[in-house]
Amino acid sequence: MKEVRADLENARIQLQRTQQLIAKGLVAWVVLDDAQARYNSLTARVQALEKAYTLVRLGPRQEQIDSLRGQVEQARGQVAYWETQLQNTMIQAPVAGTILERNVERGEFVTTGFVGERGAKGYVVSLADLHDLQVELDISQNDFAKLGPQQRASVTTDAYPDRTYAGYIVEVAPEANRQKATVQVKVQILRPDAYLRPEMNASVAFIAEEQLASSEPYTRPTISIPSSAVRHGAVFLFVDGRAVRYAVKTGPSSGTAVQVVEGLHGGEALIVNPPASLQDGSRVRQKGVL
Repeated sequence: MKEVRADLENARIQLQRTQQLIAKGLVAWVVLDDAQARYNSLTARVQALEKAYTLVRLGPRQEQIDSLRGQVEQARGQVAYWETQLQNTMIQAPVAGTILERNVERGEFVTTGFVGERGAKGYVVSLADLHDLQVELDISQNDFAKLGPQQRASVTTDAYPDRTYAGYIVEVAPEANRQKATVQVKVQILRPDAYLRPEMNASVAFIAEEQLASSEPYTRPTISIPSSAVRHGAVFLFVDGRAVRYAVKTGPSSGTAVQVVEGLHGGEALIVNPPASLQDGSRVRQKGVL
C-alpha cells in the first residue's frame, strides 16, 4: 500500500512538472497526456486498495456469512446422502453363522420390498448358527401332559443313529393343532457337533421324571469368559476376518471371569479386550481362539 502511494505521489509531481514545461512550450502535449493518464491510473488503484483494505478491516458481511453457511450445510447434506447410498450397498448379517444357500448371482437386483416369482430377490443368502440347533416335533395331546418345562431328552438322527445328543425342552407352542391333535415342542441340543446339519430328520426320546430322580442332577453347560471381553451387554466374535458384535446375557462373575447365561454356546472365537474404537464389521486379525 505504501509503495503504491509513493508511486502516486511521484506521478503527481511529474504531472505538475510537465504542466509547467507545457506552459513554457518546452515539451509536446503528448507528454502531458501520458503523465495525466499515469496519474489517473495510480489514483484509481490507490482508491481500490483503500476500499479493499477497509472491507478487510470490517470483516465479511452477514449475508456473505449466511451464504457460505448455506453452502456448507448443502455440502453436508450431499455427504450424508452419499454415505447412505454407500451403506445401502453393504449387506451385513445380524448374527454370526454358516451360509446354507446363496439366492442371488453377481449382477442381480436385491430389494427389501415385494418379491415376484421372476422379479428381484428379497434376500441374498440363508444362514444358520450351527452352534444353536433345535429339533421341532409334534407331541400328541394325549402325551403332552407327561412333559414338563426344561425336561431333558435324548436326540438321535436318521443319518447317524449311533450318535446321541443331550437336549431339553426350550419352547412349547402356545396353541395346539386341532386337526392333528398335537402340540409343537422345540428341543434345544446342548452340544451339537459337525455331524448335525439343519433340516435333518431326528428322533427325540424324553427322559421320565423317575429316571431324572435316579440320575445325576441336570446342569446346563457353564460358559465363562474374561470380563474385559464384555462391552455394553455384548461381545465381539472373530468371523471371517471381521469383528461381529453379539449380544449376551451375563451372570455371576468370579475374579476376572464372568459367566455367560445366554448368547454363546462355546467354541466361538472371542475377541478379548476389544478397543473402544472397535465397531461391528471392522476388520481384525486373529491371534488366538478362546
